[in-house]
Amino acid sequence: MGRDTTVGEERLDIALPAGADPQRHARLLRRVHEAALTGGRPPVPPRPVIEDSWERVRRYGVDPDSGRPVPSLRGEEVDRERGDNPLEEVLPLVGSALLGAREEAGHVMLVTDPRGFILWRDGARDMRRLADSAGLVEGAAWDEGSTGTNAIGTALVVGRPVQVYSAEHYVRGLHRLTCACAPVRDPRDGRVIGAIDVTGPAATAHASTLALVNAVARLAESHLRSRHDANLERLRAVAAPLLAGMAGPALVVDENGWTAAVTGTEPARRVLLPRRVDGNAAWIPNLGECRLEPLPGGWLVRPSAREGAPASQAVLDLRGPELSVSGPSGSWSHRLTVRHAEVLFVLARRRQGCSAAELSQALFGAPDRLVTVRAEMSRLRRHLGGLLESRPYRFSERVDVRVRGADDPCALPASQAPEIRAARAEAAGRGAAP
Repeated sequence: MGRDTTVGEERLDIALPAGADPQRHARLLRRVHEAALTGGRPPVPPRPVIEDSWERVRRYGVDPDSGRPVPSLRGEEVDRERGDNPLEEVLPLVGSALLGAREEAGHVMLVTDPRGFILWRDGARDMRRLADSAGLVEGAAWDEGSTGTNAIGTALVVGRPVQVYSAEHYVRGLHRLTCACAPVRDPRDGRVIGAIDVTGPAATAHASTLALVNAVARLAESHLRSRHDANLERLRAVAAPLLAGMAGPALVVDENGWTAAVTGTEPARRVLLPRRVDGNAAWIPNLGECRLEPLPGGWLVRPSAREGAPASQAVLDLRGPELSVSGPSGSWSHRLTVRHAEVLFVLARRRQGCSAAELSQALFGAPDRLVTVRAEMSRLRRHLGGLLESRPYRFSERVDVRVRGADDPCALPASQAPEIRAARAEAAGRGAAP
């Protein structure tokens, strides 16, 4: 039943045999499913990928009638996971590529994290209602241990694209569905970072759906690889004048430790950066004690630092708007959008940091623009690397920050952010005081 096919070097586990009638095949699968649960003799054996999955979910104790209580993420946890997942960068690309499958065939698109938690969902209104009734909602877990055999959980287990059709789902309540899913890997190290799934009514199943989903997953990986290469190239351009006149070993790495440039030492593909840097120094495996200076989108790492380096100096000029940063090894600047200038202004005034709700209040006058705030902070942190920290959002303690132009009524003329307006009113009040 079903078949394996190969696209490039990728093996696809396709549920529907070539030329099969979906409804007739679904009836056959229900007989196979019933025989597997009762110990009877199935009319045909299940596909190996399904048989192996059924055996796993039996060991997990999944009830074929009611499933298991499905764990879920809270709203703020979903937002946090989205901001931390690289797939956020390619979501518009994925949605555009799967638009036809969502609208013409009546499917819903799902994007998960590597554990199987649904982070994003899109589809027509009637399909969203169907997804709601099946528990395919943002924050829900769709790993095999939670919901039994399904394309998301099974694809994440076997590490390759899988289609699950009708009664191939272990839990009977899912037999009305068909789903096709492909894992997405980080092109830098091959680590699974999530999965892309298309789910719809079993009656609309088509063998080509899995090939489409797999192609979109590969497209997402290609885009992530291009973004990574472009980020490293920008980092090299910033680092070149710093490294040119530098004595001693140094590495320039992005915010995840991937090396963009080196001088005076053997190149390493990646260094293991600490999650948090206290002061301006950190111990890094294979390098020892190092001094770290923030760069736009990464770090300058100088091994053998024996004492703390002076803090980097950052000047936020609202009249540009522009952020200029200088450190012991040199200086650089970054042009800002109005929104990013507003964010940095708020963080410069509140060095203790802001929650997403507090930042939303300062920027929009309401505490509920959390998705927008987190998206902007994600973009800013990609540009500014170690200058900014999260939970709460704040400037790093390693950076001394000054603001220019806060009392200039011509600075950020398009800004309506309450924090900017309050600063202008304070400046005007000081100017009017006797």
